[in-house]
Amino acid sequence: MGHGILLTQGADIDFMIHGIYKYSFFGHEVWITTSHVCILIVMLILVIFSIAANRAIKKAHEVPGGFQNVVELIVEKLQRMIQGIMGNNAPKFFNYIATVFIFILISNFSGLLGLRPPTADYSVTLPLGLLTFTLIHVNQFKHNKLRDIWKDMCSPLPPWLPLWLPINLIGEIAVPVSLSLRLFANILSGVVMMALIYGLLGWFATIWPAALHVYFDLFSGAIQTYVFCMLSMTYISNAIGDGTPELEG
Repeated sequence: MGHGILLTQGADIDFMIHGIYKYSFFGHEVWITTSHVCILIVMLILVIFSIAANRAIKKAHEVPGGFQNVVELIVEKLQRMIQGIMGNNAPKFFNYIATVFIFILISNFSGLLGLRPPTADYSVTLPLGLLTFTLIHVNQFKHNKLRDIWKDMCSPLPPWLPLWLPINLIGEIAVPVSLSLRLFANILSGVVMMALIYGLLGWFATIWPAALHVYFDLFSGAIQTYVFCMLSMTYISNAIGDGTPELEG
């Protein structure tokens, strides 16, 4: 196709998604795109880091140092963040929230490597929103009675007058859309802005755009990661509500 996975290729600046390899799958034409390759690179980074972190923890010293210190710091910060929002429910959702947080963060930061961030592709952010949406309603039905759910869906009117039910249903359906679109639009806007700056200014954009990378890739990327995970935790906690799970025997 003549397109690489990097945003910058000499004088040619490209922020679009392109097909790299085409194959046939049950008679349908399927493409491996730049987004797939960038996701693979992010996953490889995470897998390598996870293996190294696992070995560091297995051989942990009483006084941490170096890489072990970094791993423990990451886990501790994530635990505090999740605990502060989800309270007693934090241990149940730590693996999901921590995994999503690290994946989105590394994806957003991948722009510093010249890659097109996977989160600038809506086909990546929408599944993340749908995963959160699924967790919200699974836990809502798990921890609450159907009568209470119906009452909440009819609010602020009485449950016997469900005039607000369609509006509340639209609000529920909008949750994964708003989560995914917010992340996608903010990251894509940064990608487009940086590509336009390099493309329009040419050789003049040599050193000073580094400050913009700090904002679009680091600051904005970290903020959008936190917002996505914070909203996910808030929605899940609200879905659980005051309901208490059945005690295990």
